[in-house]
Amino acid sequence: MIIAQAVATADSLAKSKIAENSKKFIEIDPWGIGMTFVGMAVVFLSLLLLYMLFLNIAKFLSYRLKKAQKKIGKENLEKEKISELSGEVNAAIAMALHLYMSEMHDRESAILTINKVARTYSPWSSKIYGIRQFPR
Repeated sequence: MIIAQAVATADSLAKSKIAENSKKFIEIDPWGIGMTFVGMAVVFLSLLLLYMLFLNIAKFLSYRLKKAQKKIGKENLEKEKISELSGEVNAAIAMALHLYMSEMHDRESAILTINKVARTYSPWSSKIYGIRQFPR
């Protein structure tokens, strides 16, 4: 009983605090322009943070690879393996893979045969099952 009263009291206090804060917010920003700018700023800053993360993750991973190779004792044996590939090289690789994958299929004839189905009645195309029945 005491716990239920405590929960009810806490719930009513929370609701009154929310109502009080919403009234204050309406007095400060009646049209919601400030809230709009705050929301847009949060979204764009998070997008910028994700962009920076994805931009620098390759550099970070190559740094860790170099560090691991130095630890083993393979210092700079082949720098070209670690360096990034240019866009032209990536495009050439993608085109070669596309051509290879497209040639894996058999050459099939482009002749299509359409056979007429014998059953002509289908309840899906029947007019007697319409939605509206008009009186005559």
